[in-house]
Amino acid sequence: MSGSLPDRFQALLLSERHRLPLWLPVGLALGVLAWFQPRYEPSPWLAVIGLFLSFPVLFAGWWRLSGRIAGCALLCVSLGFLAAWSEGHRAAQMPELPRRGVILTGRVLSVDQLPSRATGDPGSRRVTLGDVRFDTWLDAGMAPLRRSLKIRLRNDDDLVFGPGDRLQVRALLSAPPFPVMPGTRDMQREAWFGGLAGTGRALGRAGFAPVENTVPADQAGAAPEGSAVSAEGDAGEPAAGETGRGRNGAAGRMFLERLREGVADRVMSVLPGTDGAIGATLLAGQSAAIPASDRDAFAASGLSHLLAVAGLHLGIVVGLIVAVTRYGLVSVEWAALRWPCKEISALAGLLGGAIYVVLTGLHLPALRSLAMAALVVLALVTGRRAASMRGLAVAAALLLLTGPSVLLDVPFQMSFAAVMGLIAGYEVLRRPLMRLYGEGGLRQRLFVHIVMLALTSLLAGVATLPVSMAHFGEIQPFFVVANLMAVPLTALWVMPAGLLGLLLMPFHLDALMFVPMGWGIHAIVWSAREVASWPAARIAVPLTPGWGLATFLLGLCWLCLWTRRWRLLGLAPVLVGFLSPFLTPLPDLVVAPDGGLVAVRDGGRLLIVGRSRDAWFERDALSRAFARPLADLPAGGGTADGEVSCREEGAPGVCVISRGDWSVLLRAEDHSDGDVRLPDNVCAGMDLFVTVSPARRSCPGVRTLDRFTVWREGAQAVWLRSGGIRVVSDRSWSGQRLWVMRPGGHGVPNLPLAQEE
Repeated sequence: MSGSLPDRFQALLLSERHRLPLWLPVGLALGVLAWFQPRYEPSPWLAVIGLFLSFPVLFAGWWRLSGRIAGCALLCVSLGFLAAWSEGHRAAQMPELPRRGVILTGRVLSVDQLPSRATGDPGSRRVTLGDVRFDTWLDAGMAPLRRSLKIRLRNDDDLVFGPGDRLQVRALLSAPPFPVMPGTRDMQREAWFGGLAGTGRALGRAGFAPVENTVPADQAGAAPEGSAVSAEGDAGEPAAGETGRGRNGAAGRMFLERLREGVADRVMSVLPGTDGAIGATLLAGQSAAIPASDRDAFAASGLSHLLAVAGLHLGIVVGLIVAVTRYGLVSVEWAALRWPCKEISALAGLLGGAIYVVLTGLHLPALRSLAMAALVVLALVTGRRAASMRGLAVAAALLLLTGPSVLLDVPFQMSFAAVMGLIAGYEVLRRPLMRLYGEGGLRQRLFVHIVMLALTSLLAGVATLPVSMAHFGEIQPFFVVANLMAVPLTALWVMPAGLLGLLLMPFHLDALMFVPMGWGIHAIVWSAREVASWPAARIAVPLTPGWGLATFLLGLCWLCLWTRRWRLLGLAPVLVGFLSPFLTPLPDLVVAPDGGLVAVRDGGRLLIVGRSRDAWFERDALSRAFARPLADLPAGGGTADGEVSCREEGAPGVCVISRGDWSVLLRAEDHSDGDVRLPDNVCAGMDLFVTVSPARRSCPGVRTLDRFTVWREGAQAVWLRSGGIRVVSDRSWSGQRLWVMRPGGHGVPNLPLAQEE
């Protein structure tokens, strides 16, 4: 290829012109990331200016492909930025929650059965409440919360209730926690975009809320038995926010929740234990009752995707309905000759898939898969290719424009990476597979089917491997082996039996199908436990930096969206993203966000010291981030290499960490709350003073990280480098964004209703 470098680049783009539209959602994703990245709230005028500039660039360079690409790229990035800004600012403010036990009243949105924590423990329930009001003098006359609360009920609470009922319970609430370490999971951001105000645990048994004003039945319809409808206005008027269409929509949601819970209860009554819990997950989307040990086994064997209703389950349901419908139509000669059986079957499959998505709870992964299924059906009806990159690009663009925050969610990244890898992989391997298929008999067809199952698991697993590493902190090397048995069993046995059981439920004959369904589930559970017991079934991976995951995904897009040899250039960023967890240095010391727990990296383990209210959660998160087992800091002793010593005489609860040229004084235990001053000889020569209590007068002149520092700035991460001591706080990492709560986890106080309201 002759000519200058720009001409050769343009020639390459021209040769790939049919793939250029696939990059439009990538531009939208970059715009969404551009809004999430700054430490301070970015101005939307940046995107508005970008929109206005994109049109002159687009039309000025219409005669050159590079000009059109630049204009389209600027347009997509600006649209993604504006979409993210709009979603972030539409969310309700995070409210200020009471800091002590409070009686609250709310409307039940959903109920989840939680797994038991010990043998013989029946487990508890977690209820999601909306329109919550607090029964305190300070909150009297105030508007209900615009966000929901998740309350864990007591194990002995046997009150029978369902969605739509109004409950009253005394609970201890907590706001979404700060990240355990800078760069780890941000639950405040997830709560902001998920409409969650916080969580809590019940201090007493729940009861039905007292009826203040009941809506007449001729205006509101018959209320569910046992429910109470509270209204703040006159009798006969709906509660705030539930007029007209809103009230009908709420009633519809409550009906669906009751239907889902009825299906889940029926499945678990026929199939007790883990089999029933997984059956309820597959048919009703109720996954909370799966025991933690079995959930862990599914994760270790690479079968976690079977427990999350998404593309695989929807594809099985749609495929079964399409196959049954088409077979039934073509078996009737008159219909086969006169009706478009293929198109009718595809539409029937889409309708059945939509019903299944509604029945399983309208979860975002399932909704995304339904959007993809709709595009596939549209392609079948119009005579286009069913599974194509363009359909995937359209689905991704629609999701990024309507809910940009999904870009940071695990299901979005996993599903689109897997589908993109599968489509690109089969585009390359189509001809070899066709030659392998040939015109062989049943044995060869079975062999090809097994090869394609293994290839599908391999392509999807490799495409999502760094995403799994980033969000779950581990690699499952035997995922192909487990999926070879579990996926065909799910598609050919479990789901067909479950769907038939749903059809037989109105006739009370569902057990005829649910019992065989349980046999298949039992085999899947056995395979998950067996693979999870193998040596090295789970390989822990350190914390993946955000830039590493973004680099991998961009490299994957480059590798999958192009068709010519230059696509292989994407292997370089893919490899960099995969290796990024092992190339990024981990902190030497971490102080948890409440200041009570301190972690010290010591070779192949993580030393933990201190006490914290959320110690179990913080310990698990730190162990996953460092990919190291936990151990307690030796009290009155030290480590074998001498880097950590807790033998300071006259200063109990004090340890010295010596690493390189630096020394850190750690006050790991202080019953005086900082009132007892440390001796000057203990502080002499120290470069950093870390204490779980207020420093007060101890170690003057030494750089200090104490409880007040953590209260103001969040978790602290410390690197002891040859060039100096680097300290990064969560406040400096997360910045001042909409979802970052004020120090101490304080939100915006609720406001009383105006006279007009």
